[in-house]
Amino acid sequence: MSMKVLCRLVELGSFVAAAEQLNLSTAMTSKHVMHLERNLGTRLLNRSSRHLSLTEAGTLYYEQCREMLDNLEMVEAAVRRSAVVVRGVLKITAPVWFANPLFTKALAEYRSRYPDIVLDLSLNDRIVDLVEEGFDLALRVVHGSEPRSSLLTRRICPIPFLLVGSSDYLQKNGHPKTPNELRTYATGTARSQFYSI
Repeated sequence: MSMKVLCRLVELGSFVAAAEQLNLSTAMTSKHVMHLERNLGTRLLNRSSRHLSLTEAGTLYYEQCREMLDNLEMVEAAVRRSAVVVRGVLKITAPVWFANPLFTKALAEYRSRYPDIVLDLSLNDRIVDLVEEGFDLALRVVHGSEPRSSLLTRRICPIPFLLVGSSDYLQKNGHPKTPNELRTYATGTARSQFYSI
């Protein structure tokens, strides 16, 4: 802050004007300059009631400070821009059954919100090593407790699963009421009649 005060003071030529622009008191502005001079062990400004001028040491210090502050402002502006504009490639892995209208709609909404993001989507049912294969995100259904992993996990939403059968088959053979009853249905040709969706 003291460097910024000195630069503004030199550029405006007045303690009062610098203090007003920096939203400081004139006394605080003066203290910043005194602090710099004390730390550097040299006078930076020649002061009179009507005039301010830099000493030789002050000129050198001002020029270096101005360059550093200009660079800092450029870096801060670049960081602010990068924080506002989200861009890059997001590599996602998900099960094959994610290829459905609901997921497609969610992806479309994401792309609409972040048009500078390129989605690289891999649909497969195998367990993927995210680090080894370079994935940023894995979407998976977890049954029961969360898996133990060194990766960060977050529950997004519950996904209901239904076991369905053809209406002809169910009329002919009845409706199972418990998971154990499914064993009698999932034999022979019956196995091909049921699908998990």
